[in-house]
Amino acid sequence: MTLKTLNLNAFKPVWLLGLIPPVLFLLWWDHEAAKGGANALAFVSLAQVGQALIDMFSSGELALSYGSSLGRALSGLLIGGGIGTLVGIAMGLSKPVEWAASPIYNSFRQVPILGWLPLIGLWFGSGDLSKLIIVALSAFYPTVLYTFEGLKQVEARLLDVGRVYRLNGWQTFWRIQWPAALPSIFTGLFQALAFTWISTIGVELLFSSGAGLGAMMQQAQLQARLDIVLVCILFVGLTGFAINFLIKRLSQHVLSWRSVRA
Repeated sequence: MTLKTLNLNAFKPVWLLGLIPPVLFLLWWDHEAAKGGANALAFVSLAQVGQALIDMFSSGELALSYGSSLGRALSGLLIGGGIGTLVGIAMGLSKPVEWAASPIYNSFRQVPILGWLPLIGLWFGSGDLSKLIIVALSAFYPTVLYTFEGLKQVEARLLDVGRVYRLNGWQTFWRIQWPAALPSIFTGLFQALAFTWISTIGVELLFSSGAGLGAMMQQAQLQARLDIVLVCILFVGLTGFAINFLIKRLSQHVLSWRSVRA
């Protein structure tokens, strides 16, 4: 093998370029924190953030809050996403169900998720049940929409093939409509995932009773503990990135039989 046959571009650490902006930002942040004075209210040194992270790990407070938020988000995704998928299937396969459910769904969908907080708070209080309902609603809407759209957009020629082979209703759904709708359903899952994690932190900030990263951030704000707030923000961002990565890998595996960009 000669030098001419080597692809030198493959050895360029291009991905390292993506680290430059965050590194520069952290250096600037630490510089501003070191100035003290009025900056002490808006900035905190990276050493303080690191110490806060160690203290929160040691006390178990971070694990408790993080576990509560993650469990709430996944529970809401499972409940809201599961019900939403079933409703989307019913609307996509049955015209009477579509006619009956579409006006109600489209009307309620226009209300912002956090707009339901006053009503749900009055009905169920500000405890875990209210938080779970809000999170489940945030997963419900996108899964209904994308499941319904995926089933409605199945190509007619595929359905004609099912009729040629004399497939019954269940066989047509399971062998033709469901696989064809999966890309759209996974798109809805991506949307639901983002909304559930965001709404989990949001509802914990507003209903600050109980455990959760949002509640911890709210309490840290009242105590002027910027270091704790930053630790919580770090875990919120990293968790969102990790969950999206896992869902993307799952969709690539499930849809490996067709050329789909995740």
